[in-house]
Parts: sequence; C-alpha cells; structure tokens
Amino acid sequence: MLFVAVSVHAQRTVLPLNDAWQFSKDNYTVNAANAAVKWQAVNLPHTWNIDDVMDDVPGYYRGAGWYKKTINISAALKNKNLFLYFEGANQQTEVYVNGQKAGSHTGGYTAFCVPVSPFIKTGSNKAEIVVKVDNSFNENIPPLSADFTFYGGIYRCVNLIATSDVHFSLSDNASKGVYISTPSVSEKKAMAAVKGKFINTTSQKKNLKISSVVLDRSHKQVATISSVIAVNAKQEGSFSQQLNDVGTPHLWSPEDPYLYSVITTITDAATGIVLDEVKNPLGLRWFKFDAGQGFFLNGKSYKLIGTSRHQDYEGMGNAVSKKVSVEDVRFIKNAGSNFFRVAHYPQDPAVMDACDSIGLLTSVEIPVVNEITESANFYRNCMDMQVEMIRQNYNHPSVIIWCYMNEIFLKPHYTNDKDKQKTYFAAIAALARSLDSITRKEDPYRYTMIANHADFNRYQENGLTTIAMITGWNLYSGWYSAKQEDFPAFLDRHHEKLPNQPFMITEYGADADNRIRSMEPLRFDKSVEYTTQFHQFYITEIMKRPFVAGAVVWNLADFNSETRTESMPHINNKGLLTWDRVPKDPYFLYQASFLKTPFVKIASSGWENRAGVADSAGNFCVQPLQVASNLQVLSLKVNDKEIGNVNVRNYLATWNVPFVNGANRVEVSGYSNGKLYKDVMNIHFQLQPYNLDDKKTVFKQLNVLLGAKRYFTDSSKQLWIPDQPYRAGSWGCVGGKPFIIDNNGRLPYGTDKNILDTDDDPIYQTQLVGIKEYCFDVPAGKYELVLHFAELQGGVVRTPPYNLSDTGREEDNVKRIFNVNVNNVPFLEHFNIAKQYGAAKAITKRTVVNVVNNSGITVSFKAVEGEPVLNAIQLIRID
Repeated sequence: MLFVAVSVHAQRTVLPLNDAWQFSKDNYTVNAANAAVKWQAVNLPHTWNIDDVMDDVPGYYRGAGWYKKTINISAALKNKNLFLYFEGANQQTEVYVNGQKAGSHTGGYTAFCVPVSPFIKTGSNKAEIVVKVDNSFNENIPPLSADFTFYGGIYRCVNLIATSDVHFSLSDNASKGVYISTPSVSEKKAMAAVKGKFINTTSQKKNLKISSVVLDRSHKQVATISSVIAVNAKQEGSFSQQLNDVGTPHLWSPEDPYLYSVITTITDAATGIVLDEVKNPLGLRWFKFDAGQGFFLNGKSYKLIGTSRHQDYEGMGNAVSKKVSVEDVRFIKNAGSNFFRVAHYPQDPAVMDACDSIGLLTSVEIPVVNEITESANFYRNCMDMQVEMIRQNYNHPSVIIWCYMNEIFLKPHYTNDKDKQKTYFAAIAALARSLDSITRKEDPYRYTMIANHADFNRYQENGLTTIAMITGWNLYSGWYSAKQEDFPAFLDRHHEKLPNQPFMITEYGADADNRIRSMEPLRFDKSVEYTTQFHQFYITEIMKRPFVAGAVVWNLADFNSETRTESMPHINNKGLLTWDRVPKDPYFLYQASFLKTPFVKIASSGWENRAGVADSAGNFCVQPLQVASNLQVLSLKVNDKEIGNVNVRNYLATWNVPFVNGANRVEVSGYSNGKLYKDVMNIHFQLQPYNLDDKKTVFKQLNVLLGAKRYFTDSSKQLWIPDQPYRAGSWGCVGGKPFIIDNNGRLPYGTDKNILDTDDDPIYQTQLVGIKEYCFDVPAGKYELVLHFAELQGGVVRTPPYNLSDTGREEDNVKRIFNVNVNNVPFLEHFNIAKQYGAAKAITKRTVVNVVNNSGITVSFKAVEGEPVLNAIQLIRID
C-alpha cells in the first residue's frame, strides 16, 4: 500500500499517497457499516467531473464524493509527527483518520495540512484515511460564479509528511514555515531576510540553533547566519534573520532565471543533532511599476507579456499531472512570454516552481470572481484564502503581484433596487480594501492588483481603480464589444483619467475554434483567421504605449466552461492552444513577435487539409497562406515552384497560393544575418471542379455549409466549404438568406446554441431561410444525397457566463412546415422540425438518387407554413 518516491530532508520525510484510493459518490457515513456503498479504484489526482461537464445535459455533479485508503505506518515513522498534506481539493474537505475527524478545509485552490498523529493508535502499523470532498455551491465560498468549471475531487497530490518533535511549522497555513524576502537588491549587493515559525512538541524546554545558508547554483556557500533560541515545552517559537551581504549578486530575470537556494535548519544546541530542515529558492531581483513608463526589472524598462492559464486538460478535467502543469509553463515561456497571470486561482506547486526555474514573472490571485456574498463567512473565507495563497507562495521569486478580485462588478446584484445595489457596491469596495490591507501587511515587498472588466465608470465611481497598487483591465474590444478601435482608446482614457495609477491589460482575446477557417473572417465567426488578426492589432497597440506595463492573453489553452454553448459546447476557445495543447495560429504570432531569435513558422499549420472550388481559369484553387516571422522578407515555394517574395508586416506575411488537387508541398524561407531559416508544410487539398462534369477533376463528394462564410473540419475529418449561389454547370442554392438572430449585435450569422446529438455543431448552427432549390449539375451516375437540418429558433437558450442579463430564456417557437422534393419526387412531406424533433437538435435525412442523361439533381423546397430551411448538404458519388 505504501511507499514510493520518498523524499527525505534531515529529519523530515515526505511520502506520496497518490495511488490505490477507493472512491464513491454514494451516501457514506463514517464509522457505519456502509454495506450498500459501491467503490471504484482511483489514483490521485482525481475528479468526478471529467465526463458530465461535456455532455448535452445542462449542469454537472456538484455534491459530495468520498475517498478512502489504508496506509502502512513503518517502524521508522512510529515516533514522528505525522501530517497529511493536500495540495488541492475542491472545495470543502473533511479528513478522518481511523474513524475520527482529524481536520477540515474550506476553499478549492490552496493547500492544507492536517496533523494526524493523535489519531493513530500506539503500536498500530496501519491507518485508515477517509476524505469527504464537496464541490456543492456554497454562497459563502468563492468563486460563486465564473466562466470556468468548478470540478470536484482531490485533484492535486496528497503527501504524508513525517517530522521530528521539533520542526518548522506546517500549521502556518500549510506553508513551509520559513519566509524569505529580499528587502534590498542592486547590481553590486543584495540583502536577504529569513523569518519563520517552529514548534517544540516535546515536554521539555529546548535550546535550538536556527541556521540559514545561501548556496549558489554550484552549491557554493555565499552567506550564512545562525541564531540560538530557547523555546518552552509544547510551545511555538519564531525567528528572524538578516543576511546583509549575499555578495555580488547574480540577478534573476526571465532571460536568466538564476536561482540561489536557502537551506534553513533547526539543530539541538546541546547535542548538535539536526531536527528539521527546509530548502527554499532565492532569486535576487528588484522591480517597480511606474504609471507613466510601465514596469522596470533590475533597473531596466521591461514590457510584461504573457498569458493566463486554466488548469484543466481534455480527458483529465482539472486532475492533471505535475508533468502536464510544467509543460504548460513551458508553452507560455516558448511563446516568447516573460509573464504569467496565475488566474483565477492559485495552482499546483509545480507550476510556481517551474516559473522560478524557467523564468516567468507572475501574479497570483484568489478566486473572488464576478460577485460576492454580503456575509461575514464569505469575507472571512476570502481573507483566509488570501493569507494561504501568500504564505504558500511567498518564497517564489517569480511572484511580483498578489491579486484578489476579478471582474467583480460583472454580475451586479439588486439591479432593480439602486439603493441596495449602492450598499452592495460599497461592500465590495470595503472587502477590497480589507484584502489589500492584509496583503500589504503579509508582504510589503510585492504589489497588489484588482482585475476589472471594461466598465470604466463603474469601477472608477466605486473606488476599485485605486484601492490596489496596480489596476488591471480585462478588455475585449472587437469581441464582446464591437470595435477593435475601442481598445487603444480605452488605454489612453485610463492614462488620461488616472495618470498616477499603474495598469496592465490583465485579459484580452477572441475565440478561435481550430476546426473553423474563413477567407472572410468576421467578429464572432470563431474562425482562426479573425482571432489571429485580432491579436495582431492588440500587440501593435500595446507595444506603442510605454505606460501600459504589460498585457496578458486570455488564455494559454482552451478550457472547460460547462455553461458555454457556441461552436464547441462547454469549451472556451480563446486559448492560443487547443484543449489538448495543439498550437493555433495566434501562438505562432506571439512567438514571432516576442522571441529574440530568428523565427519562421507557417501559421496555418493546423490547416493541413483543405478544400475549395477550382478557379475558372485553371485546375487550382487560390487560398491564402499565412506565415508568422520576425524576419523582414520571406519567399515562398509551392511544389518547388517560386511564388514570390513578401514583406513581413507586424510579424505576419500572406500569399495567395494556387493549390492543386492532392499534395502541395509548401516551403517558406528567409535570411537573418546571412543565415537561412525556413519552414516546410505538406497541405492536402480537395479540389472541387469548377464544373461538375469536368474530366480533369472528377467529382467525388461535396460537403456544404449553408448560410455561412466559413470552412469546417468535422470529427470524421470531412471538409466542409461555404455555400455559393447556383451557377449553371456547377452547384449551389437558389433563393434564401442566411439565418441571423433578430436584434443581435454579436453573431454575424447563425446561432451559438448547443446543437444536440452531434459533436459537429457548426454544421447545424447556420442555415439558409426561405431556400427554394439546391442544384447539382452532376453527370449521370448514382449519388447519395444527405440533408442536414436543425431548428434554430425556439426552446430554452442558456445565457452565456459572460452575459450580464439573466440565467436563461424561453424563445418563441417558430411555425415552420415544408415539403422537400428531389428531382420532382417527394422526399419529405409536411416536414415540421420543431414538432417532430424539437429545437436545436441535429437531424440528418438521406436518399439515393440515380441521375440519367446528365440531368443533374434539383432539391426543391416548398413552404406549407412559414419558411423552409436547410443547414447543410452533402452529395457523394457512390457508383
């Protein structure tokens, strides 16, 4: 049952307890028979919400889950102080050892430590651990609401820690009990301060020697200090030390993340026996924020650029391994980033260790998101979370900012009672002041920050723009609001209205569904092309303004948000990577923009399979190819044929490429300081003939999206292209107009409803309304015709989490009955999608058509009541 991967420091032993747990969601009672409870074997990290957050049923399990495990207590641990250390469990946890409650914790994103020695029987070599975790909604525990999923479970690692009777305190908010700061650092000299808490659990007074040693990367001692302290029996003691001269410091920076280490030990002064020891990183750096000139690191102007990260992963939920967490940090770094907003909650300790060693400056925050509860319990939980976060992450040199609120006015309470709302807003401001005060007291060496959404007036009027030392703005102009040009205007407005308040852009981004492409990208079409252009515009405006201290992309990777619908239901697609960590085009744009080494990358690398209609003048289809690069000029070859040179503008270069049917080898190259850099990609192109009876390009299959201007790759890797008006000799629609939601200021066409019974929602989310015919001028042969329908009006619409209005609304059902004939033969009669199938449900109708005498195929639509619709159509030659 135990033990592997043992970590031992002096008299402290750390034993992982992650394997061979039993888990159940059944009703369980401690110290009862529980015969009916069914258990399943699991390993940690674990969450019970991997599957139900992705199904078509609204909601996911938020309740209690039980874990149990029996461990061996080896002879070497019999006389030790034993602790269970949980790195994270969401969100209320109770821990039982041998049937007795040993401890509890509130909050889903910080660690907690439970002393268990008193609950282990003398002489026993086993202990049963039972853990109850509950992720139910609780109005007193933040986050109350947010655009991410509140997974339940013990989703981070658990360790058994064994210490001697005298040890650094593990009960100080699950910290290491030792805190290191750098009150004074320059290029020539550095000072380090070490303070901490320890406990004497023996029945005797002890004289203890506390020593701190600073070692460089080669383990050479560069500074040391010792103190002798007397501590009474059963008492806690504290110490404070100052190393005034660490020598000529090797400074820490993202470009050179040099780490010293500090070894702090407790030694029995009488016997010289080492009783406990902890090791912490030490990075020597200094920094400041300036309202006019931005951020400075080690005395040099420094623009902070990076991303945020949610901790979930496809197929794992939030129960990801440390390896995955560290790989995510490397993705951030490899994008050219020097900053990481650890949002919206503290993350795995491995994440922070990686930021220290890889070189990313960070802000860390607690999950007070969207709204608060006006209760003493809510306020206390916020305070507790903030203190836990700071003490557990205090020694990471990567941390420069503590944050404690995000978009707190996004969901204002009491919208129909302005007096109550005023009181509510005042309560938010009071909580912010309390959190800011306690943060500055806990750590006077770092900055504080609140991240606000773009309602400048509301945050300004209620004081939240100046309570924290830095103001953060989450800005989505050109996405949630219409005009990209509003983004630079907002930046200038802050600088004008708050000239003495440093600020950062704490979020910006736009959705990019990696399956969707467009030659005519539009806001909210979810195409990768629109999002790439969006980021290019933002980068340009950010870099123009020295007073913008930094900017943080939302988000590193796509993440789960169960309440979202849109083109990929339950996923927020703003990531620079997909949910399974495949880079999208904008990721390469950031590499080109911020990496210091020469960079050339075909940005459309995720679009290696394409389709399109042949040009009337030749046996090819012209489509754009985009390349991200920090070189000045690039040249392109396709199938070894020179296409030409292009100047790189704002880190992107674009060619219109004549793709031929089948394989297309694309090679792009450029020079930097006389050295050649290049990238190669193989693109397979499905060329549709300009005329369907073309003998050069034989017609095989056509997949068409109606009412859309986008290309789509479905889950079967089939390629879908946009509709076109009918052209003689070819194919296309006759009549109809794209479905557009009335009074909609966001979607350019179609809907973002979750379409049931399909994983390929974009096939069904657009349609032509009032269509009269669909024609294919195909030659004689046997064909399968597939019509795709979904009723896009009616039913319940779930309000997106970023919407400020309500929790959902019932749409009026539309009256729509029509007939469909294929070559004058009835195919669908009195077809009533809503009545027969309901709203927003994928419907597929198939038939086989024999074409003789090159008569082609005509699909006719005739209204009985309302207007006919068609969402997508396929034609497959099968003879």
